[in-house]
Amino acid sequence: MEAGDTGRWFDDFTVGQRFETDGYTFTESSIIDFALQYDPQYFHLDRERAVESIYGGLVASGFHTLSVVFRLLVQARVFGSGNLGGKGIDELRWLRAVRPGDTLRVGCKILELLPSSHPGRGNMRMSFCARNQYNEAALTGVLMPVIQRRPDSG
Repeated sequence: MEAGDTGRWFDDFTVGQRFETDGYTFTESSIIDFALQYDPQYFHLDRERAVESIYGGLVASGFHTLSVVFRLLVQARVFGSGNLGGKGIDELRWLRAVRPGDTLRVGCKILELLPSSHPGRGNMRMSFCARNQYNEAALTGVLMPVIQRRPDSG
């Protein structure tokens, strides 16, 4: 087992199990840096012009927000020892703009655990909600990670 590994495999998860992450605070520079590379729209790049947008100011790209959510889940070792990637995201919703200074935390809940047709792994459905410092939901969805079964599970 690697250092910092949780020792948690597909067989160790239960439906209804919940996890919470630490927070991440968005800065103006992180919002602009992400936008320059991946989402160069004026309301993510230009503080002055963004004031005239429907957001009334600079906001993070939704894809930046989603990337941060995934980072927080990985750092919290939510997926355990056997993360093999994912099959997708269902029901993804951007509910609230994320602004410089906002801090997001993620809560998630296992909805379903499904055996895979491939021996040695299983499929999970996990809902998540990223909330800001005012406990307002900013981003929600359902992740579908693929998780390795315990190596000794036969």
